[in-house]
Amino acid sequence: MLDYRFPTALQMVLSVAMAEQLGKRSTSATLAEGLEANPSFIRKLMVPLTRDGIIVSTLGRSGCIHMGRPPSEITLRDIYVSVIEDKKLWASRPDVAPRCLVSANLCWYFKAIAEEAEEASLQVLEKRTVAQALDELKQRNSNDCVPQVSPSPCSEKISD
Repeated sequence: MLDYRFPTALQMVLSVAMAEQLGKRSTSATLAEGLEANPSFIRKLMVPLTRDGIIVSTLGRSGCIHMGRPPSEITLRDIYVSVIEDKKLWASRPDVAPRCLVSANLCWYFKAIAEEAEEASLQVLEKRTVAQALDELKQRNSNDCVPQVSPSPCSEKISD
């Protein structure tokens, strides 16, 4: 099963940052609508993002979501780690009976490779900030996803 938490959280944070630049208001309802995602999934993702100070949400009639820190101080790694928490990129198979060289050693071998891949992924995400990502999106002239005030849907509807 594919895990949509990181790409959805990334789109949420970028949308909030863009709305702030444009002087617009973001709410969980506008994010859910713009991402074509289940509102409960959006609210679930807001919990760790708020906990980690990436976004701030105010309640009430005039409540809104805004950035918790300047976009130049938030890396894509921050967002990933916030919403994925301790779930690994790849899960190893449960231990199997050691019937041969492969089955006796694959668990530790795969775990080592998975950890190396995870660290490499985190290093890539650490190099980009939300501000840089927004700049890259603005520079790229793509007809696939036309920028709008609210987040624009670029793919299928997302549900939790």
